[in-house]
Amino acid sequence: SDPIFMILYRELHYRHIYARVPSGPSIDQRFESYYNYCNLFNYILSSEGPVPLELPNQWLWDIIDEFIYQFQSFSIYRCKVGKKSDSELDILRANPKIWNVHSVLNVLHSLVEKSNINRQLEVYTSGGDPDSVAGEFGQHSLYKMLGYFSLIGLLRLHSLLGDYYQGLKVLENIDFNKQSLYSRVPACQITTFYYVGFAYMMMRRYQDAIRTFSNILLYIQRTKNMFLSNKPQIYDQISKTNDKMYTLLSICLTLHPMRIDESVHSQLREKCADKMLRMQKGDVNEFEQSFAFACPKFLSPVPPNYESLGANFHKEPFGLQLRVFLDEVAQQILVPTIRSYLKLYTTLPIYKLAAFMDVDEDTLKTQLMCFKHKMKNVVWTKGTSGLDGEFQSASEVDFYIDKDMIHVADTKVARRYGDFFIRQIHKFDEVRLFS
Repeated sequence: SDPIFMILYRELHYRHIYARVPSGPSIDQRFESYYNYCNLFNYILSSEGPVPLELPNQWLWDIIDEFIYQFQSFSIYRCKVGKKSDSELDILRANPKIWNVHSVLNVLHSLVEKSNINRQLEVYTSGGDPDSVAGEFGQHSLYKMLGYFSLIGLLRLHSLLGDYYQGLKVLENIDFNKQSLYSRVPACQITTFYYVGFAYMMMRRYQDAIRTFSNILLYIQRTKNMFLSNKPQIYDQISKTNDKMYTLLSICLTLHPMRIDESVHSQLREKCADKMLRMQKGDVNEFEQSFAFACPKFLSPVPPNYESLGANFHKEPFGLQLRVFLDEVAQQILVPTIRSYLKLYTTLPIYKLAAFMDVDEDTLKTQLMCFKHKMKNVVWTKGTSGLDGEFQSASEVDFYIDKDMIHVADTKVARRYGDFFIRQIHKFDEVRLFS
């Protein structure tokens, strides 16, 4: 007698099928789940006033997260034609709008607009009262949190489609350097930082990517015991994402060495020391394997042509992003070698470095220009938009060329051991206090 109860029950039912059935959902179950989501979002969005429904923040996040996951799953499923019967292919051909990217984007953008969440975040960031601009729907917790989680969903969706700029653009009113609404749901917080960090990496903003990954890895490190004791059901997923982010961090630090938090660095050495060593030696295969392990599952935004579909068509979006990444790696494959030589000298003739590296002088000059270019990144400095920033060089080694002589300057700041010991003393005092 309660249709909304049944919609929510079915949402949990299909979520269970996606998570627990080894063979995955059938094509009918995929369609039924899509129609169930349509009914849920139509109920929420088509009402003349806020609907009389209250759900926990965790459940609201799970709804948005699962909605995008099922779209992702269907997009990959429809591209794998090898084991599909003719009747299944006929159903897919006849229903191109089921789990269509436009319908998914439309739902997320509609929830954002209905809640007026962007305007609320603007006012909140400037120190005002967000309820003053929230409107009738935005003041309601259901709409406010669905709108917020939809922004994170849009970041994820745009990243899966390879549009990293737009992914960061939708979050321009969220200040990652302050406690925000995402911190109420740890899974949302971790997802946000994973996709933001990955987008930064693909945009060659390595310093911002390293800062993003380091912050969330430190958070996971400090809250690990809480997840194990209170939320063991989500710990496995967090643990997998944790491993992916350490791998991405190792890639970023190989391409752009810089100092990070000591405890994160210690874990990184433990997990990825061998990988980093191989990447530092220019092992392209290691870069490829690390990227394949840690990247999201990329999607094609359009249905395939079922008449001329190759066996590996579902891998093409990944292949495209991998080529973009490896092109960037290839451009700076000699940078670590150049850096290692420059650290040993204050002045060095070009011909001598060329001889060390077994290249001609013109090639070396090109590589030195590449070093200068790649070590200069756009870095976030202030403001809420993750796209804002200024060009900075964070390289520990800088140089200039005068005639045929390379003059090297060591810009590395001396390590402040005092701060490290003070932090450890404070930690020891906290442990002693609670023991």
